[in-house]
Amino acid sequence: MRDNEFTKILGWPGYRVFRHEIDETAMTLRLWVRRKRGNRKLICSGCGRKFTQAHDYYQREVRDLPWRKYQTTVIIELYRVCCPECGVKIEKVPQLPGKAPFSKDFEDAVGLACESASVRQVARQFGLVASTVRAIDLRYLKRWSATRRKEPLKQMGVDEIYFGKHMKFITVVSNLETGEPLWFGQDRKQETLDEFFRTQLTENQRKRIEAACVDMWRPFTNSIEQWAANCRIVYDKFHVLQHANKAIDEVRRAEFFRKGGRMRGVVKGKRWLLLTRWMNLDSQKRQQLNELFALNRRVMKAYLLKESLERLWTYRHEGAMLRYLQSWIDQLRWQRLVPFQNLAFMLLDQLDGILNYCRTKVRFGVVEAINGNIKTLFRGGRGYKNPATCCSGLSAWRSPRPNSSSFRKPPKMPSSTNSRPKPYFETTTNNRPQTARHASSKDHYSQIFL
Repeated sequence: MRDNEFTKILGWPGYRVFRHEIDETAMTLRLWVRRKRGNRKLICSGCGRKFTQAHDYYQREVRDLPWRKYQTTVIIELYRVCCPECGVKIEKVPQLPGKAPFSKDFEDAVGLACESASVRQVARQFGLVASTVRAIDLRYLKRWSATRRKEPLKQMGVDEIYFGKHMKFITVVSNLETGEPLWFGQDRKQETLDEFFRTQLTENQRKRIEAACVDMWRPFTNSIEQWAANCRIVYDKFHVLQHANKAIDEVRRAEFFRKGGRMRGVVKGKRWLLLTRWMNLDSQKRQQLNELFALNRRVMKAYLLKESLERLWTYRHEGAMLRYLQSWIDQLRWQRLVPFQNLAFMLLDQLDGILNYCRTKVRFGVVEAINGNIKTLFRGGRGYKNPATCCSGLSAWRSPRPNSSSFRKPPKMPSSTNSRPKPYFETTTNNRPQTARHASSKDHYSQIFL
């Protein structure tokens, strides 16, 4: 083959192959590359200024994509320019994005391979060290993140993930509309979220945030109220139901110690049955719960209260949600369920954050799905051992790109037409009929538990 044919196959704009060397024994291909005669403009890699005269030149050896079974090495002539602002600097070459001895095409191939395989597998495939593959993947993700178009942040989600005693907590900030993580921070303090608002968003971007889905962790809400004045705080439904699960578990434990003798065996071993939703149980598990409810009415009342609480987030209007919460609290009269009474007080304290769901609809499942993807990446051993790399990797995994397999954007949550949907089963903790009242103060409900 002639040198011009190697130039066409290499495909580097503005450069030509003037010498080649093939070693059939070692299965290697070496190409010597220099600028074409018409390519005279030199760009400073520091400031981007253009020059026509070079200070000096040298040869640099980089690895390129393999040609069939031949490992390809490109020896390119690079020039240095004398910039009045930056001094003597190397020219900017699009095919060489950094100082690493690899071309841009080679790093893109390694980065794409890291999306579907572990670091060790990619290292064996390309004949590299695992640490080198991690560094290439990080540079690849940074280039992709810098060039892609980012959607405006209108609905944000804030949550924390526990990674053990060494890493402790990591704060995850995500975009609820696009379903991708935006930022990671060490620990879960107010200063952690303050750093995100201060370094990642401008003042106009902070004003455009309409809603934030968070748990009831006070440092997060304080930071959002300080930096995003127009943002409505919506408490996550799953964290509220988690408190309800803890309440029914406390009732089960109290009934176990209150019962004596053979009656303890009725409550023993039923924890996960009581924590599971009724619609997710098969007929055999439902029969076991019905036998438990027939022998212990207090556990049955606690389970019905826990299941009926989830209906609170099916209402579209604020008044309907408030009336249902009033009727749910009224059912606690004379029940002597102290954990659920404490849960009711907590709901009243955080009432504004719960009612904000009717004012601004958010997707609760996005935050938990992102947390699950983060844990999957860490368990898969794909080299994401620091928060920055993990955030870039998840964004690349979540967002569509050319020649890349990624998740599709989930459909929007359909809105129901009825303000009061049909429940899965009717709650019968009280035999007397319930009346809805329009009281919204905590003092009104504090009389129930006295």
